[in-house]
Amino acid sequence: MEIVEDIVIVGAGIAGLTTSLGLHRLGIRSLVLESSDRLRTTGFALGVWSNGWKALDAVGISDSLRQQHLLINGLTVSSIVSKECTSESSFEALEIRFVQRNLLLEALAKELPSGTIRLSSKVVCIEESGFYKKLHLADGTILKTKVLIGCDGINSLVAKWLGFQKPVLTGSMAIRAYAVFENGHGFGPKARQFISNGQRFLLLPCDERMVHWGLTWKPSDQEKEVLEENSAKLKQFVLKKLGDTCHDEIKSVIEKTPEDGLLLTPLSNRRPWELPWASISKGNVCVAGDALHPMTPYIGQGGCSAMEEGVILARCLGEALQKPDGESKENENEEEQEYKRIERGLKKYAKERRWRSFNLIATAYMVGTIQENNGKMIMSYTRKLLFTFLPGLLARIVAFDCGKLNIS
Repeated sequence: MEIVEDIVIVGAGIAGLTTSLGLHRLGIRSLVLESSDRLRTTGFALGVWSNGWKALDAVGISDSLRQQHLLINGLTVSSIVSKECTSESSFEALEIRFVQRNLLLEALAKELPSGTIRLSSKVVCIEESGFYKKLHLADGTILKTKVLIGCDGINSLVAKWLGFQKPVLTGSMAIRAYAVFENGHGFGPKARQFISNGQRFLLLPCDERMVHWGLTWKPSDQEKEVLEENSAKLKQFVLKKLGDTCHDEIKSVIEKTPEDGLLLTPLSNRRPWELPWASISKGNVCVAGDALHPMTPYIGQGGCSAMEEGVILARCLGEALQKPDGESKENENEEEQEYKRIERGLKKYAKERRWRSFNLIATAYMVGTIQENNGKMIMSYTRKLLFTFLPGLLARIVAFDCGKLNIS
């Protein structure tokens, strides 16, 4: 038996849930399919900058999240070894908080009507079916939908169906983790970045007790072998890699990290030059979030851009699904008219996101390449220039406003 839905969103991550909630705020129902048996909270925390907070304002869940997370007022950059502070930036004109991923996903999911999210629902095949798309799930269920939105992450089946190439590995790796200080961490509302010999260590306070941290670097072949064989011993690997002379703040955070509280991931992104010609939408199908623009973490915009897309996509679909007064039925049937409105709405969304996605992927890759370069003189000079201009660059990126959900 086939089940018919108006809108199906594949993936209950940040992009998928934001899109679904945006649609719900406009009175439009959607079904969200999640392949896992629970909401995925991998990654522990993410930076939500001013542009992300505008998106959360638009879907109406920002207030509670603001109350649970520190407002970060600046960033210091220091050497891992010498401990010398090389630059300091103020975020007073920006809004940046490091939000625990589980709290964000729970806040989004809580506002959705019961039954919106269907867990353990893996899409294995997509077929054309007239003005619908037919989805085959791993459990044998068949769904037909008027709109298909792929928010299914870096290995997106929907993106593959649209003709996107597979994201490429950058050669870098990231270890992400968290530490909890029961009596308070004492770092204050300031982010810290430590750099040395192609390594980048971030220390990011979430609230008064929890700190999110991450290490990115390009591993040698020998390190890759060690990590493959001893992935359960990431904590010891990080301490050994950073050395006994590393900053005391780094040591204190790593020592407070639970053994099972570390995550190792290879970094990958979409080739930015693929975006100008890619089919972000095709007919009644589109992609958003990591399915559209997987990027490296060096400018902290993966989650924020996913939330931007959720608001913009919901608004474009809301406008498309409004039936114009006096719409002709003489030459076209009602289903075809609706399909064409949806197609136009998704094309509008794709146009709004194409160059924004290109810019974010390219900028993140450039910043990461400079930060992780291992010490040549010209790159050392370039790195100093980067930290001089990076605050202004970030300010322009996070000034983006996805707008309200209101539709005309």
